[in-house]
Amino acid sequence: MSEAPIQRGMSVVVPVKGRVALMRAQLASLRVAMDHSPEPSEVIVVDDSEPSDAALHQANCQEFGARYVRGSRHVGAKRNLGVESASYDLVLFTDSDCRVPPDLIARHISTLRGADASVGGVAGPTFVEQRQSPANRVMRWSKLINDDLERPQRCATVTWATTTNLAVRREVFMKVGGFPSESLDHVGGEDCDLGIKISDAGYKIVCDAGAVAVHDQDIVGSLGSAARRLYGYGRSEQWVCSVHPHHRRPALNAFTVASAAAVAGTALAARTRGRSLLAAPAALGILVAVRAHRLRGDADSSAGGTIERLTCASVDLMFDLGGFTAAVEMRRPSMLFTGLKAADGD
Repeated sequence: MSEAPIQRGMSVVVPVKGRVALMRAQLASLRVAMDHSPEPSEVIVVDDSEPSDAALHQANCQEFGARYVRGSRHVGAKRNLGVESASYDLVLFTDSDCRVPPDLIARHISTLRGADASVGGVAGPTFVEQRQSPANRVMRWSKLINDDLERPQRCATVTWATTTNLAVRREVFMKVGGFPSESLDHVGGEDCDLGIKISDAGYKIVCDAGAVAVHDQDIVGSLGSAARRLYGYGRSEQWVCSVHPHHRRPALNAFTVASAAAVAGTALAARTRGRSLLAAPAALGILVAVRAHRLRGDADSSAGGTIERLTCASVDLMFDLGGFTAAVEMRRPSMLFTGLKAADGD
């Protein structure tokens, strides 16, 4: 870790790979937020892009007054390297596909400076940019996409928060060991892991509902991209559960249910003339219908709203598939029946 004296101020750490246009927009927003900061601040971009994109990131960092650092592929290791390079005692984590308002750095500094030493971090909500694309309209219903990002709007404290908009005391970050530099995948779960370690160490992560960041709509640019992201979320949740088993809870995984139905249906196939082989898809269909009924948002009984919720619930199944495959991959059958406790700290 760096031995340089740590000064009062805020360092913003942003990991990136590719996403040149999105990173440039984020740098522009952070430049304005730095200009509004009541204390010294800096932006550190940690990149492992291919050479052509890396050159563009370097040029953009130079233009907007950010520091450019080369890092490894793992996003947790990138963020750790950013903190090691930081000059200041407060650290804000955000992502390359987000944008921040002019007052974000100032708000996080004010909250942390005004809090006692028991507060290790402050989380603000992140809202996905809304556009009128078909995928965006469908996935706006998804709790799995939106709830973790938006949770700081409705909670006073959280157990963990997404690193799209999370500020921490550098001292606390170092004390708990920072982010994992290795995990099941090179991205995913590191924010849960950090928050749980901070909370388990006895520190609070408080929320500021007014410290809002915006996530680019490409997170749900298509149903395929949303499905891939949810699959990764499911895998990372199971990895976090394996590292922090005391934060597990019983959970109904749709593919655990479907697998059990498939086994039973196969065993009964001869007696039912093959009709029992439909048990697995029938189980998935029932779960989709139940979950669609429970999806977020105001009641919308129109045919279009019903179709959107059913489609969203179907895409949300990719979260279960990710969790199912991760449990099998890690050879932890008990995790086929568990998930991560909610991060609500209230």
